[in-house]
Amino acid sequence: LNVAQAIGITPIASRKEAEHMKEKLQHIETNDLYVVDSLTHSIPYLIKGAAQLLDTIGTNFLDSLTAKGLNPNKIIVTSVLRTEDDVKRLRRRNGNASVNSAHFYGTTFDVSWKRFKKVSSDTLKLVLSEVLRDLRKADKCYIKYELKQGCFHITTRGK
Repeated sequence: LNVAQAIGITPIASRKEAEHMKEKLQHIETNDLYVVDSLTHSIPYLIKGAAQLLDTIGTNFLDSLTAKGLNPNKIIVTSVLRTEDDVKRLRRRNGNASVNSAHFYGTTFDVSWKRFKKVSSDTLKLVLSEVLRDLRKADKCYIKYELKQGCFHITTRGK
Protein backbone atom coordinates (compact mmCIF):
# COMPACT_ATOMS: atom_id res chain seq x y z
CA LEU A 1 0.00 0.00 0.00
CA ASN A 2 2.86 2.39 0.80
CA VAL A 3 4.39 1.91 -2.66
CA ALA A 4 0.99 2.32 -4.34
CA GLN A 5 0.45 5.58 -2.48
CA ALA A 6 3.96 6.83 -3.29
CA ILE A 7 3.97 6.14 -7.05
CA GLY A 8 0.28 6.04 -8.00
CA ILE A 9 -2.42 8.57 -8.73
CA THR A 10 -4.55 10.35 -6.15
CA PRO A 11 -7.61 8.17 -5.42
CA ILE A 12 -10.69 9.15 -7.39
CA ALA A 13 -14.27 9.16 -6.17
CA SER A 14 -16.17 8.14 -9.30
CA ARG A 15 -15.85 6.83 -12.82
CA LYS A 16 -16.80 10.27 -14.11
CA GLU A 17 -13.79 11.69 -12.26
CA ALA A 18 -11.63 8.94 -13.83
CA GLU A 19 -12.33 10.43 -17.26
CA HIS A 20 -10.21 13.45 -16.24
CA MET A 21 -7.27 11.25 -15.21
CA LYS A 22 -6.67 9.61 -18.58
CA GLU A 23 -3.46 11.54 -19.25
CA LYS A 24 -1.94 9.91 -16.15
CA LEU A 25 -3.30 6.45 -16.88
CA GLN A 26 -2.94 3.83 -19.58
CA HIS A 27 -6.01 1.98 -20.85
CA ILE A 28 -5.61 -1.80 -20.89
CA GLU A 29 -7.63 -4.19 -23.01
CA THR A 30 -7.59 -7.80 -24.12
CA ASN A 31 -4.62 -8.47 -26.41
CA ASP A 32 -2.16 -11.21 -27.41
CA LEU A 33 -0.75 -11.40 -23.86
CA TYR A 34 -3.79 -11.35 -21.57
CA VAL A 35 -7.57 -11.14 -21.35
CA VAL A 36 -9.34 -8.38 -19.43
CA ASP A 37 -12.32 -9.97 -17.69
CA SER A 38 -15.72 -8.28 -17.58
CA LEU A 39 -14.92 -5.70 -14.93
CA THR A 40 -17.89 -5.02 -12.67
CA HIS A 41 -16.10 -3.26 -9.80
CA SER A 42 -13.12 -1.63 -11.49
CA ILE A 43 -12.11 0.18 -14.67
CA PRO A 44 -9.33 -0.87 -17.10
CA TYR A 45 -6.70 1.78 -16.34
CA LEU A 46 -3.22 1.53 -14.81
CA ILE A 47 -0.25 3.81 -14.39
CA LYS A 48 2.45 3.22 -17.02
CA GLY A 49 4.67 1.08 -14.76
CA ALA A 50 1.79 -1.23 -13.83
CA ALA A 51 0.69 -1.59 -17.48
CA GLN A 52 4.27 -2.48 -18.44
CA LEU A 53 4.45 -5.02 -15.62
CA LEU A 54 1.20 -6.63 -16.84
CA ASP A 55 2.67 -6.89 -20.35
CA THR A 56 5.81 -8.47 -18.89
CA ILE A 57 3.80 -11.01 -16.91
CA GLY A 58 1.80 -11.96 -20.02
CA THR A 59 4.95 -12.26 -22.15
CA ASN A 60 6.88 -14.24 -19.53
CA PHE A 61 3.92 -16.56 -18.97
CA LEU A 62 3.65 -17.36 -22.69
CA ASP A 63 7.43 -17.79 -22.98
CA SER A 64 7.48 -20.10 -19.98
CA LEU A 65 4.65 -22.23 -21.37
CA THR A 66 6.52 -22.56 -24.67
CA ALA A 67 9.80 -23.45 -22.92
CA LYS A 68 8.00 -26.20 -20.99
CA GLY A 69 6.37 -27.60 -24.14
CA LEU A 70 2.88 -26.55 -23.01
CA ASN A 71 0.16 -25.09 -25.20
CA PRO A 72 -0.09 -21.28 -25.23
CA ASN A 73 -2.66 -19.71 -22.95
CA LYS A 74 -3.49 -16.27 -21.58
CA ILE A 75 -3.83 -14.95 -18.07
CA ILE A 76 -7.07 -13.24 -17.09
CA VAL A 77 -7.04 -9.81 -15.42
CA THR A 78 -9.96 -9.72 -12.99
CA SER A 79 -9.63 -6.31 -11.31
CA VAL A 80 -7.81 -3.06 -12.06
CA LEU A 81 -8.34 0.57 -10.94
CA ARG A 82 -11.13 1.06 -8.42
CA THR A 83 -12.90 4.30 -7.60
CA GLU A 84 -14.24 5.00 -4.12
CA ASP A 85 -17.74 4.29 -5.48
CA ASP A 86 -16.55 0.90 -6.83
CA VAL A 87 -15.16 -0.10 -3.43
CA LYS A 88 -18.37 0.90 -1.65
CA ARG A 89 -20.34 -1.37 -4.00
CA LEU A 90 -17.77 -4.18 -3.78
CA ARG A 91 -17.69 -4.18 0.02
CA ARG A 92 -21.37 -5.13 0.03
CA ARG A 93 -20.50 -8.55 -1.43
CA ASN A 94 -16.77 -9.00 -0.70
CA GLY A 95 -15.61 -8.60 2.88
CA ASN A 96 -11.97 -8.68 1.70
CA ALA A 97 -12.37 -5.42 -0.21
CA SER A 98 -10.37 -2.85 1.70
CA VAL A 99 -11.55 0.67 2.43
CA ASN A 100 -7.95 1.73 1.74
CA SER A 101 -7.26 -0.44 -1.30
CA ALA A 102 -4.06 -0.43 -3.35
CA HIS A 103 -6.44 -0.60 -6.34
CA PHE A 104 -7.22 3.12 -5.76
CA TYR A 105 -3.83 4.21 -7.08
CA GLY A 106 -3.65 2.63 -10.55
CA THR A 107 -0.66 0.55 -9.45
CA THR A 108 -2.42 -2.69 -8.66
CA PHE A 109 -4.27 -5.37 -10.58
CA ASP A 110 -5.53 -8.89 -9.94
CA VAL A 111 -4.76 -11.90 -12.13
CA SER A 112 -6.73 -15.11 -11.73
CA TRP A 113 -4.85 -18.25 -10.73
CA LYS A 114 -8.05 -20.30 -11.07
CA ARG A 115 -9.10 -19.43 -14.61
CA PHE A 116 -7.14 -19.05 -17.83
CA LYS A 117 -8.34 -18.22 -21.36
CA LYS A 118 -8.49 -21.73 -22.80
CA VAL A 119 -8.25 -24.26 -20.01
CA SER A 120 -7.50 -24.13 -16.31
CA SER A 121 -5.14 -26.47 -14.55
CA ASP A 122 -2.77 -26.73 -11.63
CA THR A 123 0.09 -26.78 -14.14
CA LEU A 124 -0.86 -23.33 -15.47
CA LYS A 125 -1.18 -22.02 -11.92
CA LEU A 126 2.31 -23.34 -11.15
CA VAL A 127 3.83 -21.73 -14.27
CA LEU A 128 2.16 -18.40 -13.44
CA SER A 129 3.43 -18.68 -9.85
CA GLU A 130 6.98 -19.18 -11.11
CA VAL A 131 6.75 -16.16 -13.43
CA LEU A 132 5.46 -13.97 -10.59
CA ARG A 133 8.06 -15.28 -8.13
CA ASP A 134 10.85 -14.33 -10.53
CA LEU A 135 9.45 -10.80 -11.00
CA ARG A 136 9.06 -10.38 -7.24
CA LYS A 137 12.65 -11.56 -6.68
CA ALA A 138 13.79 -9.00 -9.28
CA ASP A 139 12.06 -6.27 -7.19
CA LYS A 140 9.57 -5.51 -9.97
CA CYS A 141 6.43 -6.02 -7.86
CA TYR A 142 4.73 -7.12 -4.69
CA ILE A 143 2.38 -10.09 -4.83
CA LYS A 144 -0.33 -11.29 -2.51
CA TYR A 145 -1.88 -14.72 -2.98
CA GLU A 146 -5.61 -14.38 -2.43
CA LEU A 147 -7.02 -17.80 -1.69
CA LYS A 148 -10.72 -16.90 -1.34
CA GLN A 149 -10.75 -14.67 -4.44
CA GLY A 150 -8.72 -17.09 -6.59
CA CYS A 151 -6.28 -14.44 -7.73
CA PHE A 152 -2.85 -12.94 -7.34
CA HIS A 153 -3.03 -9.32 -6.14
CA ILE A 154 -0.08 -7.58 -7.86
CA THR A 155 1.33 -4.10 -7.21
CA THR A 156 4.05 -2.66 -9.41
CA ARG A 157 7.17 -1.14 -7.88
CA GLY A 158 7.90 0.98 -10.97
CA LYS A 159 6.35 4.22 -12.13
